[in-house]
Amino acid sequence: MFSRRELLRTVSAGFGYLAFAGMSTLEAKRLLGDDQESAGSTNPLAPKQAHFAAKAKQVIFLCMQGGPSHLDTFDYKPRLGRDEGKTGRANGAKLMASPWKFHQRGKSGLWMSELLPELGQHADEMCLIRSMHCDQPIHPRAMTQMHTGNAQFVRPSLGAWTLYGLGTENENLPGFVALNPQATASQNYGNAFLPAIYQGTKVGRPQGPRPGMARNMPAGNGSAIPDINNPRLTRRSQRSQIDFIQQLNQNSLDRAGVDPNVEGVIESYELAFRMQDALPKLMDLSDETPKTFEMYGINENPTDGFGRQCLMARKFIEAGVRFVELNHGNWDHHQRLREQLPDKCSEIDKPIAGLLADLKQRGLLDQTLVIWGGEFGRTPDAQNGDGRDHNNKGYTTWMAGGGVRGGLSYGATDEHGREAVEDKCHIHDWHATILHLLGMDHERLTYRYAGRNFRLTDVYGNVMDRICS
Repeated sequence: MFSRRELLRTVSAGFGYLAFAGMSTLEAKRLLGDDQESAGSTNPLAPKQAHFAAKAKQVIFLCMQGGPSHLDTFDYKPRLGRDEGKTGRANGAKLMASPWKFHQRGKSGLWMSELLPELGQHADEMCLIRSMHCDQPIHPRAMTQMHTGNAQFVRPSLGAWTLYGLGTENENLPGFVALNPQATASQNYGNAFLPAIYQGTKVGRPQGPRPGMARNMPAGNGSAIPDINNPRLTRRSQRSQIDFIQQLNQNSLDRAGVDPNVEGVIESYELAFRMQDALPKLMDLSDETPKTFEMYGINENPTDGFGRQCLMARKFIEAGVRFVELNHGNWDHHQRLREQLPDKCSEIDKPIAGLLADLKQRGLLDQTLVIWGGEFGRTPDAQNGDGRDHNNKGYTTWMAGGGVRGGLSYGATDEHGREAVEDKCHIHDWHATILHLLGMDHERLTYRYAGRNFRLTDVYGNVMDRICS
């Protein structure tokens, strides 16, 4: 049998996904646990039965990196406007009202900023969670806690836990995709101590014609996947190579009787080979209509980049991928808030509105949980005259679709928006609720490692029943 190093070196060209191929024997054995194994299947990615009837089947997580200002987007604070210029709590800094007007949107009358006019049209689909709080005011740790539930230790990501608990519905595609993630943020879509096959597959920014080109032009195949093509071997030659390696592994497995380590490698190689065909075809946008491009803001400034991500997320979900994370950066506005925040909102407003509308018209929104949020919010005090500092004590995220009560405002911060005071929602509560909507009990979704059972919510977390339909 080839060593792991020899196997990876032999097939690495054209199989960039195979970082997840290696599993320890202990990891692979745990794939066979009775409570997580789908009936009649040894495929660790096969669909698995939820703990109870699920409201949602899959997740799209719209991750806004940098800490969007809740006070200028979703958390209307009239008192902050009246108290502008008064001394706040932070080093004598002065309170700063939002420079933008808020309006009640939809039949529900949710207060939303004028910076998000397109998204406001979907207010009745959205549940604004205005009482979020987390433990960390520092970007990397808060982002890690948002993704893994823990800021201090390496833990599996939300997407990895979801895939581990439910499997996926398309054997030719990864079950967890991270679109355009930060280069240094692999932990946010990582598997940690879960078997490596549950980590997210990184996909770069979708490619295609740039803004300014005609709307009716093809959007390109947008693959942006490293090593998807093998420049040295034909498809047939690759298949022959894999067959040879798999036969060696199967011979070893026959002699050993049971070796989950080898079984895991065999499964991962086959998935990677199938993905070479399926993924580029799925990411080809040339069959989408000009009307769809316009809906997402594709080939337009400034919406093209995030619009492509949103459209790609819909295609992944439609194809049966379980968890898709989209990333949008540079929301860290310590200064030049009046200049930069409108630009950030303009980049995401139309694409997200298009995503919600597209999912709804295709009958996918009811089964897809859409989540929006950053690692924390911003302070009501002015920083550098025209900015806001980090604020982990109170901020806003929202959910839509997938069993969420639309048109609802849940929880509240104080009159200046500094900290959560009503129906407080910690990150652990947020995670518990997401898993609940997917049909999983966060206390039962566990994995034994280093002598104890671990879970996404550690020993905390309460489901926000009131936001569930």
